[in-house]
Amino acid sequence: MGVLSVDLDVSNTVAVLADGTTPPRVVDVDGAATMPSAVFAEDTGVLLVGRDAERKARLDPTRFEPNPKRRIDEPHLALGDQAVPVSEALAAVLRRVLAAVSRQLGGGQPGDARLTHPAQWGPDRCAVLRTAARQAGIVGTVTLVPEPVAAAAHFAALPGRILAPGQAVAVYDLGGGTVDIAVVAADQGGGFRVLAKNGLADLGGVDVDEALLVHVGRQVSHTDPRRWQALLRPTSTAERRARRMLQDDVKAAKEALSRHQRTQVLMPEPFADVHLTRAELEALVRPAMLRGVELMAHTLRTAGLAPQHLAGIALVGGSSRLPLIGGMITQMLGVVPASMDQPEAAVAFGALRVSDRRRGFAARR
Repeated sequence: MGVLSVDLDVSNTVAVLADGTTPPRVVDVDGAATMPSAVFAEDTGVLLVGRDAERKARLDPTRFEPNPKRRIDEPHLALGDQAVPVSEALAAVLRRVLAAVSRQLGGGQPGDARLTHPAQWGPDRCAVLRTAARQAGIVGTVTLVPEPVAAAAHFAALPGRILAPGQAVAVYDLGGGTVDIAVVAADQGGGFRVLAKNGLADLGGVDVDEALLVHVGRQVSHTDPRRWQALLRPTSTAERRARRMLQDDVKAAKEALSRHQRTQVLMPEPFADVHLTRAELEALVRPAMLRGVELMAHTLRTAGLAPQHLAGIALVGGSSRLPLIGGMITQMLGVVPASMDQPEAAVAFGALRVSDRRRGFAARR
């Protein structure tokens, strides 16, 4: 009954369903288009995911992992007194998506699935994702699609965009935990080739959150230095709960500043609430973001392409909503990136189009 595409990112998961009767649509999970990729292990062994996991994290943060994909190379996650295989944590996230899809299909399940992954992943990491799909109960054919290939396919489908054979698009994917960059070309057979790829494993939305948290600390820590240190390095359940709530509020402030010029972070006592501006956020993260833009320029040189010879630049990933990113790319490369209404869903939508055009795709090393 249709094809399911899932982009299980470090911070959030997005799924798109193509049922063959209506245009592909984002799967609504718990009333939202994105679901946190977080997991929480209850003492019974049950794994909660998404917003349920985030809510429980405030009660016992030791049982919580907000970014299981970022720990793909580890065999287990220590969640409270349990050792949970990383594949099972990812499977729990996929299982929650399947439950939402089943409700939308009247109890049915998708026939096939497309799961996206970073282009830099090798066979071992891809094998963990395949294992997670099997553990989640996906019974149809599972196709793994490199994220930049999916992004290029989505770019080619944008109104007014054409990616003719031989033309290439540069993909800048700023997700929750990494920045992934690739140059992808359309080929004569209707598929795509990755001409060059690069990435930074230490730069993503969670790193922006951490920089913002440090900035907030500079504003308020003098009020009670000992209390602030307890928030940064909690030792009790109450302190860990307070830190989790503060992290959530900092993340919400970052997201608000992608839409507005000003916002505030609600602080626990005895600290006063902190007012923030977009200009402050951009000054904080500009040096880190410059690394990503410079890496894109280097990747283009590796592919042997000048920016003006590209069919375009695709900004994908939820963290790419920061206006600073597009402005820095335009300033350095002289090309205005393509605007997308749902950058966080672009990869999931594109994976469906890759499958439609051709099941195979090649990566030139």
